[in-house]
Amino acid sequence: MKKTISILLFAALVLGLAACGSSAPAQPVSQSAPESSAAVVTPEPSAEASPEQQAATAPETPEETPEASGSKILVIYFSRTGEQYNVGVIDKGNTAIVAEMIASETGADLYEILPADDHYPLTYKELTDVGLQEQRDRARPAFAGELPDLSAYDTIFIGAPVWWGDWPMIMYTVFESTPISSKTLVPFSTHAGSGLSGFDRSLAAAYPDCTIAKGLAVAGTDAQNNQDKVRSSVESWLNDLGF
Repeated sequence: MKKTISILLFAALVLGLAACGSSAPAQPVSQSAPESSAAVVTPEPSAEASPEQQAATAPETPEETPEASGSKILVIYFSRTGEQYNVGVIDKGNTAIVAEMIASETGADLYEILPADDHYPLTYKELTDVGLQEQRDRARPAFAGELPDLSAYDTIFIGAPVWWGDWPMIMYTVFESTPISSKTLVPFSTHAGSGLSGFDRSLAAAYPDCTIAKGLAVAGTDAQNNQDKVRSSVESWLNDLGF
């Protein structure tokens, strides 16, 4: 009996010592990291970092805001679509085509004169009748909107189709409502055989304090059907003018 009790006491002693030498059970791990008051710093890319690593750690560069046009040249034009002489019905006006070529070659800004009340017919005969009546009445049809700030430009190209040997009357509305001085004005026309038709002289009378440069006359049929020829003429003309 004593032997048995001694064995039991010895076993209890061994188990107690084993329990004292074991580590405490691990605590449960939280699923969210604790908040830190330290500032987050984006590491600078090291010299040893790969291009991919450097791209990943480099701060984003904000996109640049596009700047406004810095052109010193402006092209102002009036143009018509619909039925035109010897070219049928067109969806881009003869003068618009030439104006865009000038802008493309010079980097100029473009501004189209649009009627405030577009009463002009789309058929050629009726259009010429309206144009002739406006000329007889010395009409001044209103144009829509406002011209750009002309003080930003040194050279202004001004173009239109020839109507009855003259500028369309809406262009005189532009001239009389738009004071211009100390600039170079360059006329151009599209026509059915009348050439520049005194556009340069009319500009000189409207703006005596400006320099009037040599103008260009383009046949409307060429503007629609032979644009390579027109572009060559435009390039040669601009080259002579120093552009």
